[in-house]
Amino acid sequence: MWVYIGDRDDVVFDFTTSRRRDGPESFLKGYRGYLQADAFSGYDRIYAGGDVVEVACWAHARRKFYDAQTAHPSEAKGILKLIGRLYAVERRAKAGELAPERLLAWRQRHSRRRLARLRRELDRLSLVTLPRSPLGQAITYTLKNWKALNRYTDAPFLAIDNNHSERQIKQMVIGRKNWLFCASDEGAQNAATLFSVVVSCKLAGVDPFAYLRDMLMRIHTHPAARIEELVPREWRNRFGQAMSQPAQPAA
Repeated sequence: MWVYIGDRDDVVFDFTTSRRRDGPESFLKGYRGYLQADAFSGYDRIYAGGDVVEVACWAHARRKFYDAQTAHPSEAKGILKLIGRLYAVERRAKAGELAPERLLAWRQRHSRRRLARLRRELDRLSLVTLPRSPLGQAITYTLKNWKALNRYTDAPFLAIDNNHSERQIKQMVIGRKNWLFCASDEGAQNAATLFSVVVSCKLAGVDPFAYLRDMLMRIHTHPAARIEELVPREWRNRFGQAMSQPAQPAA
């Protein structure tokens, strides 16, 4: 199950029968813009054409140094501290509720300087660390994806990591042991559709039950040419003000 999240928190879950690159390639066919994901090699061909710009995830890079602490405690903790300084910049920006143009200037002033410091330390360690060691593999991964890891400082709408999408897919991961997944490919496709609707509702602050109830009554008369008005985010603004909060239990 793949999860895709747009820049306005519209969510789509897509089911494929394997983890081959065919699924994302098909889903993203014709897309132009940024794509933030982990460094799974199956995405490489998507970036190759130049229409899709790779944005890497610092949480994935950080995890490798976290795991390397057992074998290389001093060096790994030093890198983790430097990565933590990148996240500190993001926390202060969020606390200050910076407007997009100010956020971009903030990152370029503070994050890029800290990225340069981190790069110097990675280059230094790469000369004295065995490539196949846990620390060496973490360094190699980070340097290999360095340009994509820096890309979040190029635009204010980009994030330092893709934890937002990881949190959405986690909802399915946590539950799948309870329902033993979906029994069939058709069931999985239906589950993907329902998860897309429910998670989009949650991110838009919409009660999924209120949305689905209204949608089933409205959709057969709603003009197909205006179908975009019925995505949860737009539905909330146009039709759902009175229904967007969960119903209170009766006394």
